Amino acid sequence: MAQNIYDNADFFGGYSQLPRQTHGLSGAPEWPVVRGMIPDLSGKRAIDLGCGFGWVSRWMRENGAASVRGYDVSTNMIARARADTNDVAIDYVIADLETLELPEASCDFAFSSLTFHYVEDFARLSRTVHGALTAGSWFVFTIEHPIFMAATHPHWIEDEDGRKTWPVNRYAIEGERRTDWFAKGVVKHHRTMATTLNTLIEAGFSIRRVSEFAPSPEQIAVQPALAEELERPMMLIIAAQR
Repeated sequence: MAQNIYDNADFFGGYSQLPRQTHGLSGAPEWPVVRGMIPDLSGKRAIDLGCGFGWVSRWMRENGAASVRGYDVSTNMIARARADTNDVAIDYVIADLETLELPEASCDFAFSSLTFHYVEDFARLSRTVHGALTAGSWFVFTIEHPIFMAATHPHWIEDEDGRKTWPVNRYAIEGERRTDWFAKGVVKHHRTMATTLNTLIEAGFSIRRVSEFAPSPEQIAVQPALAEELERPMMLIIAAQR
């Protein structure tokens, strides 16, 4: 079973204050890039894996999806998503993505935001999503970039010119990584970019687009802390097609 850190009171309290949770999609700097990868959703049955507060689930309905089902392991997340949603065509289910089963050809679009780095068996999940999608359907997701996960962040090194660098540790050694973020001992699973892409290909997907998100100058002007993401990518965005 995946670690359910979002039901830890300290973690959930800190996480709930992040800009992407208090402001929704407008607080997610990568959203314009992600939105550009999402196909026309008119009449489509969509799933949102690791739906959190339901921001993207609601956006998909507002942009034409016939129905949306959001899955999340956290009862806190699902409770918040249900409280913030007033749409009978969206439903939310408590589910562990490590063991999730989906009916064959039951959806026309699959999405996930910053969730799969918590999943140990990404190969199994990829096969499950592939089987659940109808032919030609798209699968778009974001994950923590493996370089970011492997960096010794936040222990950066400053050179003589004042530039910050983040040493990368054991990038080629995949497996469990633990970090302290809002709570101690948060479990993530490190995979190289090659493993992530090849796992999708082996599941039957065609890779259509990949983005290593970097903030724009305009975004940095509004939120200067984002400049750190020019030093090493924080997020990997992938669009694949069945």
